[in-house]
Amino acid sequence: MSRTAPNITELTGALRREEVKKHVAAIHVSGKLSLLQRKLSNVLLLNAYDALTTQSRHRINARTLCLMIGYNSNDTETLKTALRGLAETVAEWDMLDDRGKQEWGVSALLSYATLKEGVCEYAYSPALAEKLHDPKVFALINLNIQKRFTSGHALALYENCYRFVRTRSTGWWTLDVFRRLMGVDGSAYYETFKHLNAKIIKPAVAEVNKTSNIQIEPEFRKEGRAVSHVRFRIRENPQLAMFDIDDGEGVRQGQVYKALVGQGVSDRLARQWIAEYGEDHVEGKLRLLDAAEDVRDPARYLSAALRDDYAPPPAPSPEAVAAAERRREEAEAEAEEADALDLARRRRAARMARVRDVAAARNPTQRDSDRRLFASTLDDALEAEDFRRHGWASALNARAIFAFWEEMAPGLFDDIDGSLPGK
Repeated sequence: MSRTAPNITELTGALRREEVKKHVAAIHVSGKLSLLQRKLSNVLLLNAYDALTTQSRHRINARTLCLMIGYNSNDTETLKTALRGLAETVAEWDMLDDRGKQEWGVSALLSYATLKEGVCEYAYSPALAEKLHDPKVFALINLNIQKRFTSGHALALYENCYRFVRTRSTGWWTLDVFRRLMGVDGSAYYETFKHLNAKIIKPAVAEVNKTSNIQIEPEFRKEGRAVSHVRFRIRENPQLAMFDIDDGEGVRQGQVYKALVGQGVSDRLARQWIAEYGEDHVEGKLRLLDAAEDVRDPARYLSAALRDDYAPPPAPSPEAVAAAERRREEAEAEAEEADALDLARRRRAARMARVRDVAAARNPTQRDSDRRLFASTLDDALEAEDFRRHGWASALNARAIFAFWEEMAPGLFDDIDGSLPGK
């Protein structure tokens, strides 16, 4: 079986087990699935497929879920409606089991689904999970092909034809069965073959042939003068064969696959991305992930990076590099200047404190003599007035004060200057 992305809605219509050529497994879904619901069910199955028969519950980030169905929205109400539709839609099957015994069954497509704290949790009934996981019964659909479809009828036709790609034909379906597969049963308008062919069959066939990895051709059979049956001849579309995934183990041994799994990407999705985009391309997106900041959901980021082809930032031009270097040099110069000013302030504060302590230690006669002697050196009236008011704390005369006291007591400031950097 081609390991392509999953499809739950293939339960619509007839299934034929390849090893039981004469047996037609009449499987159909009661109710009608919208395009969004079909895509949603496929993503849910892809996410759960590897653990379908070993886990009873499955979880997926709700935003990742929306992203993978091409519904990039925070509209949780629409998502709730789609999930509700899957839970309310019934699948019914009638087939031979592994022992050749007839088996009839019925199950909701989802047994339940919840949305809580940005996570979707859901489950399948055990019987349905067994059918979905059996490659002899059920063919999985590639999500990257699914994303191309714009018509729910075209996607439904593709899903119901793809399972027969190896036998090259769907076999004959009555028009009643075909209408159920397309979700138009119960419509009086489509009871007329002319309308069914013009509005459903021809447009859906055209979109499948343009969009998917198979090409189909309808054939009709009549009973009397009226068309009563339809079947589709199927062949692979060589231009889109890239979407088929190799089921070998070689991919799992590669570093790119291991890196994807290490980022929380499922086995099936990792192999699908590598098959579609190639290891080198995927590795490039992994490098972007490594360089990105604050990525909370790596799998979601990688899905968007591959889908939208995120590119690394362009290399800066020589002019931009030169401008950045100038800005760096200017910033360094500003930082050095700020450091120098800070050092000067701290050195001056320490010297002022030393002058205050030394002057205070002198006796009153010496202190008066010191003040008069220093004042006699001041010729500027503004400087003299500032010293008269502030004494040895005069900021205006700081440089002269330091020189005066260094002459009075040589080496007075040596330990201060030596303890501060930048001397």
